[in-house]
Amino acid sequence: MNKLAVGILGSGKGSNCRAILEQIRAGKLAADARLVVSDVFDAGILDIAREFGVPNAYLPPGKFRTRLEPTVEMELVKLLEDAGVELVVLAGFMRVLKEPMLAAFPRRIINIHPSLLPKFPGIESWKQALAAGETMTGCSVHYVDAGIDSGEIIAQRKVAIVPGDTAESLHARIQVAERALYPEVIAQFAEAR
Repeated sequence: MNKLAVGILGSGKGSNCRAILEQIRAGKLAADARLVVSDVFDAGILDIAREFGVPNAYLPPGKFRTRLEPTVEMELVKLLEDAGVELVVLAGFMRVLKEPMLAAFPRRIINIHPSLLPKFPGIESWKQALAAGETMTGCSVHYVDAGIDSGEIIAQRKVAIVPGDTAESLHARIQVAERALYPEVIAQFAEAR
């Protein structure tokens, strides 16, 4: 069977990347992880890629804090295209993608965000949900566009906020939901090919 070629971008420890790679290894996700790229030299996600035998690369981001330099983003496009990537999966990638990536992979870049978008875009959204007195939050998988967590929503999973929740306890439960939802959404892309 022809498997969906995915490229995974991340900046952190890589828990969603691990969940995806575990599903692929177990034969539950008809995908082929072609490349893992991080903008952080010592990111845990690169260690996970190596553990699973997935080609990986560190891409120095350049001088901007929230996005890649245009030449670096062009280099990222080339890395992904050379690897034959069909779907770009953001797994804790903390930079806003711009025109080079959006043009190269139209409606083929997805992200997972720890809130029920459009509520609480941006960083540490579980803290925002707690501060707002919400009783329900969760996670969303969405297409990436030029904005911050503003692309069309593909799927969501709800997580209740319970009395006594701390930012840490709530975030941990949201991460469990993310690790279940993200591979399911990638499987839908694989089946729709």
